[in-house]
Amino acid sequence: MKAVILAAGYGTRFLKDLQNINDQTLKDLIGTPKSLLPIGGFPLISYWIEALKTVLEPKDIYIVTNEMYYSKFEKWKKNYPFVTVINDGTSTNEGRLGAMSCLQLVIEKFEIDENTIVIGGDTLFYEDFHLEDVLKQYEILYQDNNQANLVLSYICTDEEIKNYGILETDKNCRIVAIKEKPLAKDTTSRQADAPLNEKDAPGHFLSWLVTRKPVYFYSISGRFDVGNLKTYLLCDKYFQDKKCELNYLQ
Repeated sequence: MKAVILAAGYGTRFLKDLQNINDQTLKDLIGTPKSLLPIGGFPLISYWIEALKTVLEPKDIYIVTNEMYYSKFEKWKKNYPFVTVINDGTSTNEGRLGAMSCLQLVIEKFEIDENTIVIGGDTLFYEDFHLEDVLKQYEILYQDNNQANLVLSYICTDEEIKNYGILETDKNCRIVAIKEKPLAKDTTSRQADAPLNEKDAPGHFLSWLVTRKPVYFYSISGRFDVGNLKTYLLCDKYFQDKKCELNYLQ
């Protein structure tokens, strides 16, 4: 299995938040890509690398970023020389490729035809998440059908439904349909996928995939999507309070 971490976003919402505050310590984060923000004392992406290298060959980990942040990732990877960092060639948010195009870039450039785990570089999960458990579940599905796919999902509230793609599933946890930002009355499911965005569109890809391949969900208790200052502070506080070790995802 290969691993691709998508970290080519420009963090425009986060940057705007930092520019509008008076806290100098936080202002010093301006220019730091979201994947390298300090969370509980460690760069966010380091949690993923520490977990991945225990279950995969370290050389099979790829990170895709952009021209603006490429040098920062190259500096960070001195602690992880086995990781391959790819520059997507873009230098502005308006010209960004988007998540799925970045994934395609890595797959084509390195001719990846193995099973691949795809991770959002600005995302962390609650401490009860363990990567090894997810991979064990995928192995069970794969042994039964080598075309199977597995996505992570968590229960959202009625108020949150309108912000997410909602996974409708059968009794075997197979996804049969995805409703894009439905009203609460339009679906009985509360299994949330990532927020949908026209440019990045991983939710649209998933909608396409479920009509062609078996796709199952693995339920987690929750996640931190570090998209703005508020979610960053919540995530950092959570890991500071829990005093998690760097290998918590294992």
